[in-house]
Amino acid sequence: MKRKILIFFFSQILMNWLYAQGPPVFSDTPIFLGLDGRAVRTFGQWIKMEKSSVFLIPFGVPYNIRTNLLIGVVFPLVWKSNNENGMGDVSISAKFLYYQKDGLKKTFRMAFKLEEKFPTGTIMGSKAYQTYLGLISGYISTKLGIYLDLGYRAISKQLPDNFSYNLSIGIPLMEVKYPPRQVNLYWGVHGILTVAKLQQISYVSSAIQFIPDKRFLVEGGIKVPIKENPSVQERRNIIISLGGRVLIF
Repeated sequence: MKRKILIFFFSQILMNWLYAQGPPVFSDTPIFLGLDGRAVRTFGQWIKMEKSSVFLIPFGVPYNIRTNLLIGVVFPLVWKSNNENGMGDVSISAKFLYYQKDGLKKTFRMAFKLEEKFPTGTIMGSKAYQTYLGLISGYISTKLGIYLDLGYRAISKQLPDNFSYNLSIGIPLMEVKYPPRQVNLYWGVHGILTVAKLQQISYVSSAIQFIPDKRFLVEGGIKVPIKENPSVQERRNIIISLGGRVLIF
């Protein structure tokens, strides 16, 4: 039994290397192994607003309990242009892979995600508990990656709940080979729909990712709002992200 588990685990890692397509920058992924799943991730995110700017550094640590079950925690640090700084809202999440269909150099997978966000933030915190339930799907081959996650977020203190969606399409630019060395381009559409007020925030994104080694990648991208919530006090003009992921266990 242990031998079968080890063979399955190793085959999944080889499959991820073969696809040579890392996780999308601004969307979630149903791949749990390799750089897609158990890689520790951190990045800097600069948000330019109408009257100020914010710099975020989320630090995410995932862990594979099983090949189809992944848990993780995210600690965000926040700096604002008015010299305020502190901790953002901490979140704990779990993803469960419930469907997988593999073909020749391609795979389609679907997973459930449950996340709880705690009101620990001293800067840009929601001051409310948030429970998220989502569905993540992905089609990944040697030539194309399509990722879609849909979710519903319930928020305490009578704050409005919301639906969210993230769609990303990735294209590898280099020939797939082993050991992996790849450059991926991503384009995406993202949005949040507030349930009570039926107000929507929409973004488009573009990103690039470089995988020089099977244990490390660097990535960067930009998100631009195309539709903003008219009730917010200060609109976001642009979001720029730059960071990396590394396998340490």
